[in-house]
Amino acid sequence: MSDEVDYDISSLIKVYNDGRVERFRGTDVVPSSLDSETGVQSTDVVISAETGLSARLYIPKTTINTATQKLPLLVYFHGGAFCMENAYSPTYHNYVNSLVGLSNIVVVSVNYRLAPENPIPIAYDDSWAALKWVASHFEGKGTSEWLNSKADLERVFFAGDSAGANIANNMAIRVGISEEKLSFRLEGIVLVHPYFMGEQVIGEEANRPQIKALLEAFWLLACPSSTKGLDDPFINPAEDPNLERLGCGRVLVCVAERDFVKDRGLYYIELLRKSEWRGAVEVMEAKGEDHVFHLHDLTSNNAIAMVNKIVSFIFHQHINV
Repeated sequence: MSDEVDYDISSLIKVYNDGRVERFRGTDVVPSSLDSETGVQSTDVVISAETGLSARLYIPKTTINTATQKLPLLVYFHGGAFCMENAYSPTYHNYVNSLVGLSNIVVVSVNYRLAPENPIPIAYDDSWAALKWVASHFEGKGTSEWLNSKADLERVFFAGDSAGANIANNMAIRVGISEEKLSFRLEGIVLVHPYFMGEQVIGEEANRPQIKALLEAFWLLACPSSTKGLDDPFINPAEDPNLERLGCGRVLVCVAERDFVKDRGLYYIELLRKSEWRGAVEVMEAKGEDHVFHLHDLTSNNAIAMVNKIVSFIFHQHINV
């Protein structure tokens, strides 16, 4: 066992010469449960025993003991620079619990495999496998009775924060271009503080070179096989010729005023509007806030305002019906 360190990224993760990975954030897990505060119930499912891919499912209180109308389904991808965090961490479990409790939707929170042990594109492939599993519940024929009975596969949304928002975007593009058609209707995507980058500096990036270097280091750790670095289409939408084939009709991008990746989120909106994609894109900016602020204080005014915006976005075509 070697103690020689190959990567030491801002005291967040260490990768040793012998391949060992030591993480200093996002390693804790909490069990699925019936949450006493929100009434939200969660359960864990194994999607692939072969790869270990799994997910946590959430249903709101109103559906637990009643046969009500099916609810919109949101597939959530957690953040963590592709290298940290998990769907079962206190951070993400509490956030999704809160989101489900306030929005009255069904959520599948995907626990994809992490880099560097599982480098890109594994996170994307795991996420696609999770979407195929979701699609298997079309017409109530899947392995999860919760999804069979409670999820409306005609109203599916993808969402995520940071790296998870990156995944949501890439999955929506894959929905649009793949010959493998999934048996659900992707209505929209919600990108919260999306982890997009690029070799060319834009906006305020020139004033914060240390943060740019940190995010670049994480990307190169997660995707060592890329020959294009920060201009890889996975991380730089401007380099993706398939962006205009985004497989949904609506997009919500949430940015934070003090967030380093804010300019990338706004640039993404500009790219969409200039492309051949003919959907509708909305933006919400949280004043005075930084990256993924909402995960650290679920009850702050800006966090609640963002949840309310997401809820409004999801139910846009179904309000007062």
